[in-house]
Amino acid sequence: MAFSRTTEQNSNYNELERMSISEILRNINSEDKTVPLAIERALPSIERLTQIVSEKLKDGGRLFYLGAGTSGRLGIVDASECPPTFGVPHGLVVGLIAGGDSAIRKAVEFAEDSVEQGWKDLQAESVTPKDVVIGIAASGTTPYVIGALEQCNEAGIVTGCITCNANSPLANTAQYPVVAVVGPEFVTGSTRMKAGTAQKLILNMISTTAMIQMGKVKGNKMVDMQLSNNKLVDRGTRMIMDELEIKEDEATFLLEKHGSVRLAIDAYQNERN
Repeated sequence: MAFSRTTEQNSNYNELERMSISEILRNINSEDKTVPLAIERALPSIERLTQIVSEKLKDGGRLFYLGAGTSGRLGIVDASECPPTFGVPHGLVVGLIAGGDSAIRKAVEFAEDSVEQGWKDLQAESVTPKDVVIGIAASGTTPYVIGALEQCNEAGIVTGCITCNANSPLANTAQYPVVAVVGPEFVTGSTRMKAGTAQKLILNMISTTAMIQMGKVKGNKMVDMQLSNNKLVDRGTRMIMDELEIKEDEATFLLEKHGSVRLAIDAYQNERN
């Protein structure tokens, strides 16, 4: 099958500057509605990738996201939210972006064009065959990502990818490719839109499922979350109240004593057994 950059194809809309605000918003919304359907078609491949990620994390490995531009930033966002949400250590899920941390806020020119730098960035994190590396690139052609995955394959490191073009070089490089073909963007080539939305949703699916598989959720509660602000302390208190069917003052005491929703619940239940 020939490689076609559907993410770069001409928009289905024209003369955007002549549209009213209402027309622009409605048309963007109409395009966004197609994203979950594209992801649904990719569910089998998402499952395969998530399965290997879960296995690697359970076995003491780490998860790396690697991307450039919007794709790199999305990986960093997902990685940075895992410790506060699930109580895992920083460094279990790592997001790397072409151009380094400065590229998170400001684009670094030509950083994504280096075939060698992605692998160098992974080596700086002491990547090993215990880990899994997911390359993220809407186009599926980013040299920074492809070069890194090629080196990972040679080093015996499991590789996956998230891309939005069928039969792309990246999808053909990754051992566990995920391809969500969302079609042309509302603004031609602006992959921060539908493609970025698809990548964000898939990243949420992979990391959340892996954390559940690791036992970081009880029932439907984030019992290992970091209590890093008053809102989360209040949420933790209510979790304990609901789980143990106790009053707020006792739940507050338990949370302050043990510093963790899980530990508070476990200690209370152990005392009653």
